[in-house]
Parts: sequence; structure tokens; C-alpha cells
Amino acid sequence: MPFLLIDFPVFDPIAIQIGPFAIRWYALAYIAGIVLGWIYARWLAKNERLWGGPAPISLLQLDDFILWVTIGIILGGRTGYVLFYNLPFFVEHPLEIFELWKGGMSFHGGFMGCVIAVMWFAQRNGISILSLGDITTAVGPIGLFLGRIANFINSELWGRLADPDLPWAMIFPNGGPLPRHPSQLYEAALEGVLLFTILAIMVRLGALKRPGLILGSFIALYGLARITGEFFREPDKQLGFLWGQLTMGMLLSVPMVIVGAMLIAWVLRREAPTPVISGDSAQGKS
Repeated sequence: MPFLLIDFPVFDPIAIQIGPFAIRWYALAYIAGIVLGWIYARWLAKNERLWGGPAPISLLQLDDFILWVTIGIILGGRTGYVLFYNLPFFVEHPLEIFELWKGGMSFHGGFMGCVIAVMWFAQRNGISILSLGDITTAVGPIGLFLGRIANFINSELWGRLADPDLPWAMIFPNGGPLPRHPSQLYEAALEGVLLFTILAIMVRLGALKRPGLILGSFIALYGLARITGEFFREPDKQLGFLWGQLTMGMLLSVPMVIVGAMLIAWVLRREAPTPVISGDSAQGKS
């Protein structure tokens, strides 16, 4: 065995347990992602400079929206997993669809649930769908990062077999005796850290003044990040490879790259909205 091979640091998937009541790291990741995303979203909404005027959503509306998007993510994520990743099993065991504590969530399904929540809430409250989508996706990488870290803690969704000489290759306790890529950490870096950094820079450079630009960039860049990560991630055992080296994650991400690129092109072709000037800043101008 190579000298530099890393033993997987075994974690207890249960973070806190009091009698029969248990809180798992995966649940904490969801909670932390929502809370931190809400804090960041409020900061974005309060910073008029980023929008060229007042944000299109009030802080009170943003607080209400958190519940909507949380429900959308959970329902969409579970529905996506059932339909795309394990439908035959759930057809035979329909009651297990509701056993969320056993795991089984799909990002692509969660994203569609999020899209529905954004559209529904925006229409009911007279808010720009694109601008609300910008805020939502600007904070999205926070939850993605924490979710992938939780996958790593749970020793799930591990990577494909790695070269034994790879210094950071790991032997996962439920992944067989051979070293594998810690693909959860790759995805945390790509879908979380890198994506958040790119979007944050775009926000600072004024992207929120072009409604839909952050949204389109998130969709396209996540798709690219996910496709890249899938080259190192072991496919779900009930699916395996679909065609050649193509996985379900890749298949679902290709349309995201296309739609995201189309949205970016459409936004950039539109005339930039005229910045809103507040009364104080307009004083002294003819």
C-alpha cells in the first residue's frame, strides 16, 4: 500500500442524539446552508450599490421567500431522486419516498423545485423573476458546498477508483478495499468554493444590474462543474454508466449548460436597465 494513501477519517453520521431523537450532519448541512444563504441574501438586498438603486425585493419579502424556497428544494430534490435515480425501487416501496432521513436527494430536482418557488413567489408579490433568481443562485453555492461536505462525512457518493500513487486517494469504509477519489471534496471545491467566488466577483462588478445574468451564469457554470466532477465520481450503483462513460449527472447537466448560455446571451443582448437614482443622490443635478 502506498505510503501516502489516506485512510478515510470515519465520522459518525449523527451529529447530535438525545434519546431516540437524532440530528444528522446532512440535515445540519441543509439548515446551515439555508441560514447562511439567507444572511448573505439579506446583505445583497440591503446593498443598493450592487443594484444601481433599491433592490427589487424587500427584506420582509426575502424573509417570507425563505420558507418557499426551502419547501421547493426539499420537495423537488426528493422528487428528482425518485424519478431520475431510483424509480423502480420506489414503485415497489412507495412509502419510502417519504423517509427523507434515509437520504436520497437530487440537485437537479431541487433546482427545478427552486425555480418553481422563485416563479410562484415572484408573480404573487410583483417581483422580477430574473432578479429573484439572481439572488437565489448567488447564495446557492453555500448550500452546495455544505451538502458535499456532508456527503463526505457520510462516506457516500465517493469517487471512482484512483491511481494508488495519488497522494490524496482514500479507502472509503463502504467503498471496497481499493483507493478512490474523494470526489465529494472535488465537487465541494467546484460547485461550492469556485462557483461562489466567480458569482461573488460578478456581483461586485455589477452583474445584479443586469437581471438574469447571475442566474444564467449559475446554471451554466454549475452544469460545467457537475460534468467535470462526474468524471471522478462513481455512478449510483442502481444506474451505473448510461452510455460509455456518460452518467445520469452528466445527462441532466448538459441542458443546464445550454440553457444557462442562452440566458446569458439573451441578457447581454438586452439594453441594460437604467439605474434607479434615489432622491438624495439626485439633488444638485439638472
